[in-house]
Amino acid sequence: MAWTSFPTREEVDFVVVGSGAAGGIMAKELSTAGFSVVVLEQGPHLHPGDFKHDEWSYTHNEELTWGRRKGHPQTFRKYEHEEAKMVDSGVLNYAHNVGGSSAHYSGNFWRLRPIDFQEASIRGPIAGTNFADWPITYEELEPYYTKVDWEIGVSGLAGPWDPPRSRDYPCPPMPVKASGVLMERAGKALGYEPYPAPVAILSRPHNGRPACIHCGFCNGFGCEVAAKSSSAVTMIPLAEASGNCELRTGCTVSRINTNDAGRVTEVVYWEEDGTEQAQMAKAVVLCANGAETPRLLFLSESSRFPDGLGNSSGMVGKNLMFNGSSNAAGLFPEPVNAHKSIPTTRVIHDFYTIDPSLGFYGGGGIDCRSLTRGLPMAAAMRGGTFSGSSWGSDFKKDLMMEFTHTASFNGHCTTLPLSTNNVTLDPTVKDKWGRPALRTTFMNHPDDLATMKFFMERSMELMDAAGAIKKVGSYAENGQTGGVHLLGTCRMGNDPATSVVDRYNRSHDVPNLFMVDGGSLVTSGRGQPTMTIMALAFRAADHIIQAARRNEI
Repeated sequence: MAWTSFPTREEVDFVVVGSGAAGGIMAKELSTAGFSVVVLEQGPHLHPGDFKHDEWSYTHNEELTWGRRKGHPQTFRKYEHEEAKMVDSGVLNYAHNVGGSSAHYSGNFWRLRPIDFQEASIRGPIAGTNFADWPITYEELEPYYTKVDWEIGVSGLAGPWDPPRSRDYPCPPMPVKASGVLMERAGKALGYEPYPAPVAILSRPHNGRPACIHCGFCNGFGCEVAAKSSSAVTMIPLAEASGNCELRTGCTVSRINTNDAGRVTEVVYWEEDGTEQAQMAKAVVLCANGAETPRLLFLSESSRFPDGLGNSSGMVGKNLMFNGSSNAAGLFPEPVNAHKSIPTTRVIHDFYTIDPSLGFYGGGGIDCRSLTRGLPMAAAMRGGTFSGSSWGSDFKKDLMMEFTHTASFNGHCTTLPLSTNNVTLDPTVKDKWGRPALRTTFMNHPDDLATMKFFMERSMELMDAAGAIKKVGSYAENGQTGGVHLLGTCRMGNDPATSVVDRYNRSHDVPNLFMVDGGSLVTSGRGQPTMTIMALAFRAADHIIQAARRNEI
């Protein structure tokens, strides 16, 4: 593999900040098109052999998702009039490593559908929200969804449930497991159409990578055989092999500098040992995620950009959306062993758009999983879901029963964009570098709560139809207090007064600055945004390359 090194005081064509779902794609597309690219990633470069089945390290010692213990505190409040409080675990949850959260995600890969892009026009405005149409259509994004299918690697089955597609999946669906069979039988009994869950996990070898070995450690863990389609194993190797891309790890960006003309000139960052560097660049692409990208824009304020870089609209950091969720746990008389294999193999999308006559906006899907991500230690620490025992021989018997005889039907749904739900800089709490900590203000719109409740109720009905002998349901009835889908904080739009980037992810204010991550999403979609983030990255890269070749950047 080619090894490349660019001097910091000489301009490269592009600096890409972040190497996750979008950053890896930007690095690969720009470098293979012949442009010089420096990728700045604050975490390490972990390879398949570096990952492990160590629940304590990943869940409690923050090896992948840094938090307060690692010097990255966050604060949270529900409403803007409240003082934000320090939280022990992250509110805005994401991985810090090459590949970002695509290295440890569950791999659920739902496309958005045509309705998602024009829903505000069809549904009508929703008072008190920033609910709006996207500036692009499904038809415009579809070729890039297909590019994700084939270049990233997706397993699935095209059928009547899918939105229109120009090409079939490259890999057949993953084998159904027992929890999927239960959901499929229950769904059909209730008149629904369950179908194989599309996932970014290989059911057979593809693009030189092996098929899944069904180890059961997917959600929250890196794949030890590279069967999970993260940008770290699909895009970054191609970027580095181009000879035009330098990946710098352990590099935490502090600000982006601009010249008197208001154009980006360099990216300032700390190396792991605290040494400050500044890489000069002709253009910058922020792919730091829907939390870190707004923080960088706020930290890059200047006399020309007093409210933060690229923030003339005042929309940077606002419209934070997590995606709603619900859970129905069921205990079954026979072994289910939902802890085995990938997280989910069946999904129900009959409620992709909820009937407006119910009086609230929303929609989504239901899939089948293990109660505790299939993790033995997590199951033990959670205690008995269906019994009162928490110690001794009774607890051991209950735990053995519950770990093997339970399944979870999970709802994944919409959340609405609100100006009052946002990411800002905490005025007092600092991180290990002395930067203001990320402060989250978030309280769900009443329609979000109604939607989550709706999906919990449908999941409970499915549990009955599946033959559960005990069941319990839950959702965030008092509002969500965190999430892994960080969406909407640098939204896309045609109007510079109400959006941060244009329809090609280019800053309205700074012509050589681009923001390509979950922050650009206008609406939340129905619960699994990573495929859309990747499709938007392929689309943005296409247009950036064309513009650069025309000398328009």
